[in-house]
Amino acid sequence: MALRAAVLRHVRVPIQFFALPRRGSQPPSCASGSLRLFSSHDDHITKEEVIERVLSVIKCHPKVDPSKVSPDVHFQKDLGLDSLDTVEIVMGLEEEFKLEIPDKEADKIDSCDLAIEYVYNHPMSS
Repeated sequence: MALRAAVLRHVRVPIQFFALPRRGSQPPSCASGSLRLFSSHDDHITKEEVIERVLSVIKCHPKVDPSKVSPDVHFQKDLGLDSLDTVEIVMGLEEEFKLEIPDKEADKIDSCDLAIEYVYNHPMSS
């Protein structure tokens, strides 16, 4: 505790305050670059692109017959995949769309339709 107090006595942090703009006025100009603006993730992909890319990931799996793959196919019932194959497909989806699917959610993805819906509704899929 004494070390913390000694450090805080000697540390100086420059602070700038910006007045909030009134309605109808322009935002403050920030020549020093200390004001950072954030934007939303606007480049969300279309559902058709998600369907195409999910199906291509599934078709590329070594144990899958590409002619049997469609948007409404079930991994175990229709394609004969086991749980390990399903995990590999989910990992392929994570890599393809650059996102991380929690284990709890990954366990629920057992068909193309669920994979498509999950990826399409995920805010960070790209």
